[in-house]
Amino acid sequence: MSLVTLTDVAKSHGAQRLFDGVNLQVTAGRRIAVIGPNGAGKTTLLEIVTGEQEADGGTVTRAKDLAIGYLRQEVAESGGQTAIAEVLGGAGAVSGIERRLRHIEAELAEATAEDELAELMDEYGRLQHRFEAMGGYGLEAEGRRILAGLGFAENDMERSTTEFSGGWMMRVALARLLLQNPDLLLLDEPTNHLDLASVEWLQGFLAEYAGAVILVSHDRDFINTVVNRVAELRAGTLTEYVGDYADFVAQRDERIAALERQAAAQGRKIAQVERFIERFRYKESKARSVQSRIKQLDRIERIQVPTTRTKSVRFRFPQPPRSGRTVITLRDVVKRYGDHTVYDGLNLQLERGQKVALIGPNGAGKSTLLKILAGALPFDAGTRELGLNVRVAYFAQHQIEALNPANTVFAELAGAAARMTTADMRRLLGAFLLSGEAIEKPVGVLSGGEQTRLALAKLMADPANLLCLDEPTNHLDIASRDVLEDALNAFPGTIVLITHDRYLIRSVASAIVEVNAGRAVLFPGDFEYYAAKRGLDIEERGAVEGRQTPRGIEPPAPRSRENATDAARRRRAEAEQRNRRYRRTRDLRDALDRVESEARRAETDLAQASERLSDPSVYADADLVRDLIERHNAARDRAEQLAGEWTRLSGELEAAEAEDALAESPR
Repeated sequence: MSLVTLTDVAKSHGAQRLFDGVNLQVTAGRRIAVIGPNGAGKTTLLEIVTGEQEADGGTVTRAKDLAIGYLRQEVAESGGQTAIAEVLGGAGAVSGIERRLRHIEAELAEATAEDELAELMDEYGRLQHRFEAMGGYGLEAEGRRILAGLGFAENDMERSTTEFSGGWMMRVALARLLLQNPDLLLLDEPTNHLDLASVEWLQGFLAEYAGAVILVSHDRDFINTVVNRVAELRAGTLTEYVGDYADFVAQRDERIAALERQAAAQGRKIAQVERFIERFRYKESKARSVQSRIKQLDRIERIQVPTTRTKSVRFRFPQPPRSGRTVITLRDVVKRYGDHTVYDGLNLQLERGQKVALIGPNGAGKSTLLKILAGALPFDAGTRELGLNVRVAYFAQHQIEALNPANTVFAELAGAAARMTTADMRRLLGAFLLSGEAIEKPVGVLSGGEQTRLALAKLMADPANLLCLDEPTNHLDIASRDVLEDALNAFPGTIVLITHDRYLIRSVASAIVEVNAGRAVLFPGDFEYYAAKRGLDIEERGAVEGRQTPRGIEPPAPRSRENATDAARRRRAEAEQRNRRYRRTRDLRDALDRVESEARRAETDLAQASERLSDPSVYADADLVRDLIERHNAARDRAEQLAGEWTRLSGELEAAEAEDALAESPR
């Protein structure tokens, strides 16, 4: 069954034609990635699907009663509710029924008249039956599960949304949308504000999603895992390919090769006709034949061969001054936010030429560490020492937000490039595809990708040899990300990087720093080396589009062969380590098992009470109904309390296991 069908859809913005003749069919279970360069009209296409924008031509057909959920790149202002209340509010009718049930319970406690009691019990029975049929009793648990998957701790779910940053509000909006479970889910850059663990969780959720999904993303790993169709929007046309991103690349290359062959054959035919026309143009005896061939040329529809070489960021970082071998050293650093201690005695040393990716769970302190390394955040104790001749540059998303929207592009750069000439500034902006009339545009009208490029240009205005980069690829299209990756690999200085883009990590990082539990452990190898050391199962997709392994990354050295005595000694040591970990976490495991057992009993009690309340015959006895409601509410409260306790214990157990693993990791 088709949910949405686009037929010959066209759209223009003023004099600019975005696309024309777009055809797309969305059916249940289809998961489509819309890709293309910045400014191609991907977001506009999503808004045409939702009906928020009207197409200039063609038709858009939507199934009757189609439920569409749309996650935009920017979220609306917070309503001031708790995070879990905001998420549950997206459930619409189910949440409304639950609120009415709570009101009826209060009214039943105060009602005395028989007719009033009968009316309330009748309404309660009908609503309770409908609430159960709509899955209402599992709604809050599902909402909390989704929030947890997106990185929220249990206590954060009860915080007001006014306390959250824009990135966290984006996660709340995503959780609200996923709980709605619409027929068609539209996601515009959903991974931009997620960490690696949350991206992994979202991938798993979408892979099992029963409805249809259309997403705009520049994260190749995410696309590969989630979609079964790729639709490329380029040069005003939409071309659909079956499969994931890797399949798209192969099929696109085959299609372009076939078009090139057809265009070459057509060109030879056209050249032959043109030679005939030129040869006999002035021969009266051939006039009719010449005119016939001229008309033949006019009727030929020329084959257009799309090119994969689109304009993208074409830059190289300016040659920085050479630093000493040791670039930066943190000794016994302490950092607190109020009563919360992020680091207590942190030590880290980085050397010239290292390209380091910071990896760790949400809230572990990656951004805090990056800011301390960049000198952008004071700390409470310890020392930060820069090596000889080290100059630091820091890029973060707040720098995009700090761009003055009233400035022109040129004026914005000029404020950060006091030592550059006008000609040099124009060349630098041109390298970031901001040239001609574009440099006189107000910053406020630029797209997200253009603002990112402008912020990077400002960073480049004063060459540095230690780059601290926080999500530098957000809002950049895939072609621009490729060139940025090449530039980072060619950069001769030191890089410290935070990104949710695993492809970027694999392409650039020559070392990994794992940030967790107030510690930062350096792994002197690439992402696969780190994964092997930590026993992680990370699928390699670095060969997409034929990109090579980054230069300068040495694979881990092969293990030397062990003799029998050494192997036995190693196995005993590993067994002792496992036993120590087990003893350390045994009490937590026992408590977790006990809570799970109690939670199962509470869920059984809740199900039994719900089943009794769904029986219309029980509403003839007012006392029985009151008793069942009390039992039902007590079981529900108990189940919710145990769910919270289970989440807390699971977190403590996970933290204890991670701490043990870190203690035994190589320093």
